[in-house]
Amino acid sequence: MTSPISMNQLETISAGVHAEQARYRGMLMVCNGTGCVAAKGFEIKKILNDRLAEHGLQDQWLVVGTGCNGFCAVGPIVVVQPEGIFYQKLREKDVETLVVEHLVGGKPVEKLMHRNPVTGAINPKMEDIPFFTKQQLVALRNKGLIDPENLDHYIARGGYTALRRVITENQPEDVIAEITRSGLRGRGGGGFPAGVKWASGRKAMEKRGCEIYVVCNADEGDPGAFMDRSIIESDPYAVIEGMTIGAFAVGASEGFIYIRKEYPLALVRLNRALDAARAAGLLGDRIFGTDFSFDIRIHRGAGAFVCGESSALMASMAGRAGEPRAKYVHNVEYGFRDKPTVLNNVETWANVPPILEKGAKWFAGMGTGDVKDNPWNGSSGTKVFSLVGKVRNTGLVEVPMGITLREIIEDVGGGVPDGRTFKAVQTGGPSGGCIPASHLDMPVDFDSLTGLGSMMGSGGMIVMDDRTCMVDVARYFVDFLVDESCGKCTPCREGLYALSRILRRICDGNGVEGDLDMLEAICDTVRETSLCQLGGSAPNPVLSTLKFFRDEYEAHIREKRCPAGVCKPLISYRILEPACTGCGACVKPCPTAAITGERKKTHVIDAQKCIRCGICFEVCKFHAVEVK
Repeated sequence: MTSPISMNQLETISAGVHAEQARYRGMLMVCNGTGCVAAKGFEIKKILNDRLAEHGLQDQWLVVGTGCNGFCAVGPIVVVQPEGIFYQKLREKDVETLVVEHLVGGKPVEKLMHRNPVTGAINPKMEDIPFFTKQQLVALRNKGLIDPENLDHYIARGGYTALRRVITENQPEDVIAEITRSGLRGRGGGGFPAGVKWASGRKAMEKRGCEIYVVCNADEGDPGAFMDRSIIESDPYAVIEGMTIGAFAVGASEGFIYIRKEYPLALVRLNRALDAARAAGLLGDRIFGTDFSFDIRIHRGAGAFVCGESSALMASMAGRAGEPRAKYVHNVEYGFRDKPTVLNNVETWANVPPILEKGAKWFAGMGTGDVKDNPWNGSSGTKVFSLVGKVRNTGLVEVPMGITLREIIEDVGGGVPDGRTFKAVQTGGPSGGCIPASHLDMPVDFDSLTGLGSMMGSGGMIVMDDRTCMVDVARYFVDFLVDESCGKCTPCREGLYALSRILRRICDGNGVEGDLDMLEAICDTVRETSLCQLGGSAPNPVLSTLKFFRDEYEAHIREKRCPAGVCKPLISYRILEPACTGCGACVKPCPTAAITGERKKTHVIDAQKCIRCGICFEVCKFHAVEVK
């Protein structure tokens, strides 16, 4: 068992790690986040070790399994340090080439490097790749640089120096004031100033004379979102240290992490990190030998989206049904076990140590607004987004607040692929809104997104191209919320179901005049009268698409036509005679044998047999299939 770490041992441990790593010519940082693991990242790491041993290089190169590197579109990833050579999409057979040509021969392997999908230029190093150049890492400061299960690696990157300073040099009130001055707002969706929340919780604890809890919300349930999962997989100690600092500030001795059951790898790494922190005396009794004691337990969520809402989460932790309660009862006063409770999400807690280490002014200097006198004024710091959908570079990105949507989508994301055009980006999860191309130069911050009828949310960002039907998008997200509504309050339960029926009717070609007015009226009712923010923000996908893409709704209703060619009852497929070469590529995959024709002659589609699956459109290399 590891001995408890004393105050003056952090520098010794850090020096030891650096000295050990200096023994090697370099390090091979293998991405072992969920995305790369699914693409055989664990196997790549093992084969690398085996090949190094075969070539007698095991004492010259250190193989390190890291958390998520972020560039999920090109995994598995290996980065050769200290040069920063970036290898992508590695297969097991590529490892031998990498070892022989680069590590033995000294010549980096160009064919395994990143190639710009637009220009075709080879980018040998991470610093050369546009996906990384505009990122600014705070919450993700250690991604791809440490073994997430190695406490010493975290300490070597400056870990736990902030906690040591806090509990030896500061009073709790000083810590809360510093977080308030930084302008840190909750990254889980609400954007509530963390310092104000902490101060309210401590005040409630002192007023009631009872214990207080700190809780980490790791229950991200938005489609396409994986920010919290990746932070825990990459740097669990950052979250643990942040919660420990928060516990000192508010006076808590007990904390909880509420994590999705669907995050098995994150859970394994989190448990190992908690065990290691306890063994090292960084959790539990008398942390760093002081009178401050604090420990963290894990509570696993069962997959209910509504449990991301704070009061529903705490009801679930207490063993009750995950149902929200009215917001006039504040969690900082009556939260878990009806005791004062401070709840922040994973990303928020991960931001705390660097703020205390580098100062509120440093953090407030990033982003937008002047938070010096008002923590609500602006959006300071950075934000982590999961960038997915119709964009070349999908993955996890951290950018300064105030960056424009265009910079994220076109510069970091590489733009829309396959010659298609950008149509919209959906931010904020199922309760967010769809933002059109006309607002691509809008700064990304809490207030700007809200002003457009969307929201920051936890950080999901789904890019859509011109083949996306916005009516169908609204239907998809409303249907998701219908399934995830707890059903406790009538406006949300019945209102979302009514929205779903109308949207489905429009997509099926049965929309009528008056449907759009009805949609807006129901949305207003659901938004104004629902018990919690799941219902309060649920109309956003409908209202934002009605606002910016009303012509698509009208085409569905008045012309019985889906402009994007998505809604099956409103489209048909035909083969264009001049373009069809008669190659037959569309014949075999057609599930209903609806396509016929002789070799090298124009084929035809039998409209009676066609089920509008779109396979013919996808496989045709000559753009000979038309969707109308």
